[in-house]
Amino acid sequence: MPFLPTPALTQFPTENNHPPRILHVVFSSRIAGSERYCVDLANRQAALGYDVHVVGMRTSPLAGALSPRVRFHGFHRLFRTFSLRRLVARLEPDICHGHLSAACKALGRVRGPHQSVATLHVGYKPHQHSRLHGLICVNRAQAGRLVGYQGRTRIISNWLPEARDEAAPGIREELGLDKKVFLIGAVGRLHKSKGMDVLVSAFRAAAPAHAALVILGDGPQRAELERLCEGDPRIHLAGYRPIVQGCLQDFDLFVSPSREESFGLAILEAMSAGVPIIATAAEGPAEFLQNQPVELIPPASVEAMSVALAAAGEQFRAGRLPRLAYNLSLYEPADRVADVMNFYEQILESRRESRVRPWVRVAVGT
Repeated sequence: MPFLPTPALTQFPTENNHPPRILHVVFSSRIAGSERYCVDLANRQAALGYDVHVVGMRTSPLAGALSPRVRFHGFHRLFRTFSLRRLVARLEPDICHGHLSAACKALGRVRGPHQSVATLHVGYKPHQHSRLHGLICVNRAQAGRLVGYQGRTRIISNWLPEARDEAAPGIREELGLDKKVFLIGAVGRLHKSKGMDVLVSAFRAAAPAHAALVILGDGPQRAELERLCEGDPRIHLAGYRPIVQGCLQDFDLFVSPSREESFGLAILEAMSAGVPIIATAAEGPAEFLQNQPVELIPPASVEAMSVALAAAGEQFRAGRLPRLAYNLSLYEPADRVADVMNFYEQILESRRESRVRPWVRVAVGT
């Protein structure tokens, strides 16, 4: 369903009679959780009537995921900070919003009348974020670690992004798995921080014979995980998938085994699909899953994961692992985008240079 502008945003009493301009910056080669956040935010802002631009690598798939209302600017890897300076000087954005390390570091080197903001998809790093005017933290623990940071901060949780329009294929049929197979799934980058090695080890130690494990994602830990699987035919490293909704619908149990996790967008998507969840009590999940029917276990513990998987397998065998109704009211996109826009406004109110275009206070999601 396309986004529609709200009536409150049909007029923009700004200089030169144009809407406020937002420039998102994300230098990524694939679309994972942080990139999807950027894409969804940009698309929603454009639908509300803002002039939205996104900077990415020329070969990035971001362009294909953006709304036609969002203009994409593709850079070469070489001289991208120089290219960003030139683009900012030409566009004169009101807000530049950085996503992930490389983009935030580049934005910190670009000077101008704009205000720069970053979302802490991972964590605060002074050499990447200290020069920016504002930081969006996705959990309370992040906000408590901004030692020495002088800019404005705001805690705004992630939200459930709009589902992609493309067909979302399932995974059971693809792998030839019967509905009687207890299908355990995980989604994430194959990196040590995501704890997929813990999940594989626990699955091999405790999962019942009628179970299968599907891990969606790719990354530098793939070779290690392949060795850890040791040819176990029940384990499937199914690779990166730009669309996971169909796979989530097929899972009987979703597992988030992360050692480190600021939020966990895949968990939110599994909740939307009603899938029972086991998650490690990493920083973000420990906070936003507190009042949800989710089993939280210690991070990096093969033993705790093994016990949880074995118990879930028994519940599945006994027919007591049903779909669940999670409370997603705190993750409504319109509300969280409104929070982002109001944070922009706070940042811009602190800017007093007379030549800057005034910002318009908006009622997003009304």
